[in-house]
Amino acid sequence: IMADSSDIVGIKEALQNNNQALAAAKIKELLDNQSNTPLKIGITGESGSGKSSFVNAFRGVDHRDEKEAAPVGVVETTAEVKEYPHPDYPNVILWDLPGISSTKFPADDYLSRVGFEKFDFFIIISDTHFRENDVKLAKEIQKMGKKFYFVRSKVDNDLLNAQRRQRDFDPEQTLSHIRDDCKQGLLNAGLQAQVFVLSNFYPQRYDFHRLHETLERELPEHQRDVLLVAMPNISLEIIEKKKEAFKSKIPYWALVSAAGALVPVPGLSVAVDLSLIAGLVQQYKTGFGLDTPSLQRLANTTGVQLTDLTSVIRSPLGLNNINAQLIMKTITQIATVASLMAAKEGLRFIPIFGTMIAGTLSYAVTYKALLDFLEMLTEDAQNVFKKVL
Repeated sequence: IMADSSDIVGIKEALQNNNQALAAAKIKELLDNQSNTPLKIGITGESGSGKSSFVNAFRGVDHRDEKEAAPVGVVETTAEVKEYPHPDYPNVILWDLPGISSTKFPADDYLSRVGFEKFDFFIIISDTHFRENDVKLAKEIQKMGKKFYFVRSKVDNDLLNAQRRQRDFDPEQTLSHIRDDCKQGLLNAGLQAQVFVLSNFYPQRYDFHRLHETLERELPEHQRDVLLVAMPNISLEIIEKKKEAFKSKIPYWALVSAAGALVPVPGLSVAVDLSLIAGLVQQYKTGFGLDTPSLQRLANTTGVQLTDLTSVIRSPLGLNNINAQLIMKTITQIATVASLMAAKEGLRFIPIFGTMIAGTLSYAVTYKALLDFLEMLTEDAQNVFKKVL
């Protein structure tokens, strides 16, 4: 959990005064604030470079979706700054910016007019060599203290053309050549930068995962998890990282549950907050793309039938609507006294106040349940990803 010193002091004081309800409320507020951290990404490039397609791919939205998609066309379809919130995480917004050449503004004036100060970083897209305007824009972004990343789009077309021309076609060698050629062109223009080659229609391939890894490494800590959960499942590594991000917060949510409103669970000598757990499990489903709207969007973008995707989901949590009754039923199946006691080991990961609540068995119920539920949904997400491939 990421918190400043005043947050930690407030939580610690509440626990020292034996006010677990206040401590839990402070922790919940902190966790909720972190989940709602805004992330604003500016997408720019020349007309027809694939900006709108990238906006759609990054959000896991099919370009034919009339409600959610950024319009895609062979001519400039972005005449003004247009924001596109993530369908599941409205705090993550991609801004489709008009191509700089279509505005007729110099680079510094262009940034001022699109409101550069509101963006956390920029992605500059080209479907060929990066042009003079792209370089000028990058240098102005650099001057203003913002980060930028170059994306070379539509490499699926380049690979297809290379395959037609070359007798000894090597896709990796072709991709490497495109990447190096773009880097050299930027270097000749006085700009040293990373280049990511990708296809907006095949985010599971090429450099989409490298782009995410770079953003994750370079973003401020409080925005990394926000980016992570909003990303489509483009690799098994992404799914594993999402699991670890959710897992790292379980000890804190368990304390919130144990100190909050308590609902008896038949057959157990403890109590847990079922509504809170149900809400978290729904967050896991959404983050893993296992909720119905996300699965439908995945079916639309990949061409895999929705019924084929749902056929590989095994857990009752993945197959059913999440509610307190389902949570209670599943908890009674997994929560043995021995495992609950063992789950208290998770408290040692909270060094500041873990020992103060080490005797709380209801904490252990929530901890164990969330951990098991997370494992179930991780496996479901992995199965769906493999089905898509």
